[in-house]
Parts: sequence; C-alpha cells; structure tokens
Amino acid sequence: MYEKIMNSLDDTEHFALKLANLLEAQDTITLEGDLGAGKTTFTKALAKGLGVKRTVNSPTFTIVKQYEGRVPFNHLDVYRLAESDEDLGWDELFYSDAVSVVEWAHLIEQDLPQERLGIEIYRIGENQRRFVLIPLGKRYEALCEELMK
Repeated sequence: MYEKIMNSLDDTEHFALKLANLLEAQDTITLEGDLGAGKTTFTKALAKGLGVKRTVNSPTFTIVKQYEGRVPFNHLDVYRLAESDEDLGWDELFYSDAVSVVEWAHLIEQDLPQERLGIEIYRIGENQRRFVLIPLGKRYEALCEELMK
C-alpha cells in the first residue's frame, strides 16, 4: 500500500499525468471515494495524459464511455449497478486494447481483473486529498514504485 497527499488540484493533475505516462493497454484502475472526493477530476486528468482530446465527464447514466487517445480509454461509473448482477461484457472491456478506469469498483468486484491498481481517494481538506494506492499484481507494484519516485 502506498500513500500520497495532494495539496491542490494541480498536484492531483500532475500525479494523474505521471500515472498516465506509465499505463498501457489492458491496465485497469479502480477508484473508490465518497461523492466529491475527486474521482472524476482525477480521471479527467488521467485521460488528458493518455492523449484524449474530447471532454471527459462522468458516465453515471451511461455506465461506460469510451475515448480515443494514445491508447483507447474506457471510463466506467458503476454506481447505478449497486443492485444489479447483470453481465455487461466486462471481459471485452478489461481485456481489450484499452486502459480502463472504474469508479465505485467495489460494486462489480467479482467481475474485475485480479491484477489491477486500486486507488482510494479521501477528502482531508477543501483542496487536499489523500490517495491510497493498492497494487494487485507485480506490474502494479512496479508501477507504484515508479510513481512514488
């Protein structure tokens, strides 16, 4: 487990851009945090770092939005699936040539790839956030080591 404090939106964006430079096809990042913690803000910066030119916003009502960039990018918000056990073709998303970010990932825990990077975001002040990174798998452990440099 790794921790990093973000003291501003600029810190969050810088961190997301750094992570984006390390990501490749089939990488999965899960995001957890209360409403307003900064999951979508972080995701927008990550998408920017992946070369996405379109406006990125929360896919709350569509569940999945897909974007083109240096690598294709899937943005999932599975909040509305809290009471669902419907298979929405997760394998096609997670094992495609895209990077996937899943907000509220605990709601589809059983469908997630075993190896992934979990990020928990905690609001500790008006603009201050605590990011807890939980790497699952050697690739994500190495990725975290690089991010913390």
